[in-house]
Amino acid sequence: MNKREHKDVLIGCLCALGCETLFGLSYIFTKQAANDASTLSLLGWRFLVAIIVMGLCAFGGIIKIHLKGKKLKPLITVALFSPCIYFIGETIGIRSTTASESGAFLACIPVISLLASTFILHKKPRKKQVIGILVTLAGVLVTVFAVGAAASFSFVGYAMLTVAVISYALYSVFVEKAPEYTGGEITFVMLAAGAIVFGVLAVLEASLNGNLNDVIRLPFTSMSFLIAILYQGVGCSVLAFFLSNVAISRIGVNRTSSFIGAATVVSIVAGILILKEGFSGLQMIGAFLIIAGVYIANTHFPGKAAERVTQAFPGK
Repeated sequence: MNKREHKDVLIGCLCALGCETLFGLSYIFTKQAANDASTLSLLGWRFLVAIIVMGLCAFGGIIKIHLKGKKLKPLITVALFSPCIYFIGETIGIRSTTASESGAFLACIPVISLLASTFILHKKPRKKQVIGILVTLAGVLVTVFAVGAAASFSFVGYAMLTVAVISYALYSVFVEKAPEYTGGEITFVMLAAGAIVFGVLAVLEASLNGNLNDVIRLPFTSMSFLIAILYQGVGCSVLAFFLSNVAISRIGVNRTSSFIGAATVVSIVAGILILKEGFSGLQMIGAFLIIAGVYIANTHFPGKAAERVTQAFPGK
């Protein structure tokens, strides 16, 4: 591995880890906000905040976005799968199933991403990547069922969670298939699509429930809701999506997806340290397996890293 490839791998792995850390911390900020508003209201405000912040960064020259003269279809395809289809599937799926079921389904994302990369991008995964992702999957499943397994037998829930898993895998694949766009450009279109889709859905839901004015005033009347949308909008949408897109461009779908389980470890640690939640032996075993899986999937990787450099910030 030459110096350029080593740099790509290092940056990609750090971006993937940073992305999952942000996602892992998100539930700390949204746990209380969920009591104040519906999921669609939270998503609508989240993406509205995100696109405003992203727009200000672009206007101020902090992020370079040059879409003029470029085809938008590849970016719209990426945004269609995530955040649009993914969050709709995840939201309905989680509502219709138990926590253990939804956790088990979403834990399969790295495996489905690996299959999508293999069949669509024709990138055969290395044995260590397969082993690492399977070990991580086992760790997430152990952690999920450590809090108690229950079954809802909801066909709609299972179907929507399956849609969420597949859409996230396809999002990862289509990001890697869009080499002519920077991480900032991909992220900008994703956030714009999320703001439009979830903003419209949130308004329709609130109108049907007769509480549109309450939803509009939420950030100004609920501090927990305001903190949640600021963290999710800036941290989980702008920054985490950007880091995810850069990671995929540098180290590919397979290696990036191997870090997904890290969010589970971060959420457990955050729950213990911040929310003073309990920690069982099974959860400890699950966390160990997740870390071991990530390590296995990302060590001694001699293959060629992505050659292109995703430059979203000037001067880098």
